[in-house]
Amino acid sequence: MKKTLMAAGLTATLAGAPAVAQTVDVFPSGHTPTITGNGQNFSGHVAIDLLTPSSVQTPSSSGLVTFAPGARTAWHTHPAGQMLIVTAGTGWVRQEGQDRRVIKPGDVVWIPAGVKHWHGATESNGMSHFAITYIQDGKNADWLELVTDEDYRAQ
Repeated sequence: MKKTLMAAGLTATLAGAPAVAQTVDVFPSGHTPTITGNGQNFSGHVAIDLLTPSSVQTPSSSGLVTFAPGARTAWHTHPAGQMLIVTAGTGWVRQEGQDRRVIKPGDVVWIPAGVKHWHGATESNGMSHFAITYIQDGKNADWLELVTDEDYRAQ
């Protein structure tokens, strides 16, 4: 009896709750053109395929980023963090003041908010990763200086 009353109460509560319109969004492959990384934020050839834009429902954006051998980002930070999921090739990620680290397919990299870093391909191998970048106050990154060849090659 107690279970029946609880079920009836839950049903009445749910039935009386206002319906919120929800829709499923599909972002078809190739829905945006491939962007070539600019010389202020990247060194070498970098191709960026935006997968999802930021929105009120999802305060993040995502993209597939492909680095040619030797290509990399500039030093930068993220106000709300970033996750990288390596899909192909071999790359490096380096946090300021630390040794660079090798990243390869299947690796997941979490970069906390405000951490100065760069990432890209090794000198001899290209690398691709999904980047999920979280947005804060309408911003996803603070771009800084380009990574010098000396910093890029430093262990």
